[in-house]
Amino acid sequence: MPTVTVIQPTIAAEQNTKIRCAAYCRVSSDSEDQLNSFMAQTRYYEKAFEKSDREQLVDIYADEGITGTHEDKRDEFQRMIKDCRRGKIDRIYTKSISRFARNTKDCLKNIRELKSLGITVFFEKENIDTAKLTDEMMITIMGGLAQEESTSISQNMRWSVQKRMQNGTYKNATPPFGFKKVNGDLEIEENQASIVRQIFEWYISGYGLKTIADMLNGMNLPGSKQNVLWKADNIRYMLKNNRYIGNAMFQKSYVTETLPHIKKRNYGEKQKYCVTGVNQQIVDKETFYAAQKLLESRHRDFETNVYPLSKKVFCGKCGATYKHRNRKSGAFWLCRTHDINAADCELKAIPQDLIYSIFIGLCNKLFCNYKTILKPLQTALQDLKFRKFSGKTQVMDISKEIAKLREQTHVLARLKTKGFLDEAKYIEQTTELTAKINKLQAELKKLTRFDDEDETLDQIDMLIDFFEKRENPMTEFEESAFESIVEKIVVIDQHELEFYLIGGFKFTEKIK
Repeated sequence: MPTVTVIQPTIAAEQNTKIRCAAYCRVSSDSEDQLNSFMAQTRYYEKAFEKSDREQLVDIYADEGITGTHEDKRDEFQRMIKDCRRGKIDRIYTKSISRFARNTKDCLKNIRELKSLGITVFFEKENIDTAKLTDEMMITIMGGLAQEESTSISQNMRWSVQKRMQNGTYKNATPPFGFKKVNGDLEIEENQASIVRQIFEWYISGYGLKTIADMLNGMNLPGSKQNVLWKADNIRYMLKNNRYIGNAMFQKSYVTETLPHIKKRNYGEKQKYCVTGVNQQIVDKETFYAAQKLLESRHRDFETNVYPLSKKVFCGKCGATYKHRNRKSGAFWLCRTHDINAADCELKAIPQDLIYSIFIGLCNKLFCNYKTILKPLQTALQDLKFRKFSGKTQVMDISKEIAKLREQTHVLARLKTKGFLDEAKYIEQTTELTAKINKLQAELKKLTRFDDEDETLDQIDMLIDFFEKRENPMTEFEESAFESIVEKIVVIDQHELEFYLIGGFKFTEKIK
């Protein structure tokens, strides 16, 4: 018969520790009624936990006037998820699944991640508690309904726009270059219109797109959409815009009907609506169609190619991004400013293979030395993390005070609307409240600024994990590795590149 010795616990169980709860609130527009709903949700959760013996409210996360279809547009939601990953929350309360997410995929992804962290979510309207394992199918169904609700709203708005396109009453939000909006209608802006006519005249006279752009830049003429410099693409777009002969083409692009909504160019998937005589002409039709024939014979439409280095390489002299170009000798990258006018930026082109080669060399150096370079910094930041963040209750108090002041501003707005408060008094009181809110938000920013260190630590962990998982040095350029660890490259000159990696690391590499 074996002998069993019972070893008593040496650490007392924390029986009286309260569950740390968070509340998530969201309203989907910034209308007055929705703002009232926002304040009501905030007050509701503050009172709900005041007398609880088992639970304590650690924070209220509230997104105001933001859509729920894309979680990356909700700053407070993202802050809540980060705090969950950092072990600051045990349970989340929210009014309904539609408040939490209107996208089934995102809803389930977040619920599963929270479950893996040991965090439960309670949806009050649906009475669903993720602590019960059998509820995931219910969440899928309810998430689908929430998504369907959002899709239905979107379809109603889409139908409204479609009807206005069909009857020719649809109006663009931004007037094209050469026009101005007067009472919702397009009228000619003569200063800009003269530039439009000059562009058409130059083009049918034989000048190329880039040449025209260079000529306009040399004359310091104002560009479309307030751009500092004219570009060949701007000229091409203007030459093809039939608004200049009084016509309009609607639905040249469209947004997908399913979530997530993605804007796409309409190549025939959807109907297009050509409306004639909707505004005054800037260019006569003979000139316009002559330009179309030249465009068709000289150029072909193309989709913008995206390369691993796209929007990643910057000029150290002027700050412009580098653009991709092809030569017989191979691909290279060139400063956009230099490409337009070499006198404005002296930095010349850099071969793509050379940038790839330098990246491979940098990765291999870190692969051999990351334990002595990255590990000590990781340890130092972890120690700092354990010693800081003692002002959580102060953060909560300030957040509550800001919410109260915002509610007061909404009350003043309602009083003014109903005629109980005159304009001067309203401005005086709202100015005072705004000043108080700004002061409290500045204090709140000081108390929470250390969250940046957590972000940095997470990135350093990712960087170390990247090198720990590698078995051998890099022998050829790996696009996925580049996308994972490189934030940007700055070209200092023809002999030096700066690589900015995740985690705030900067490495200077010589061009040989």
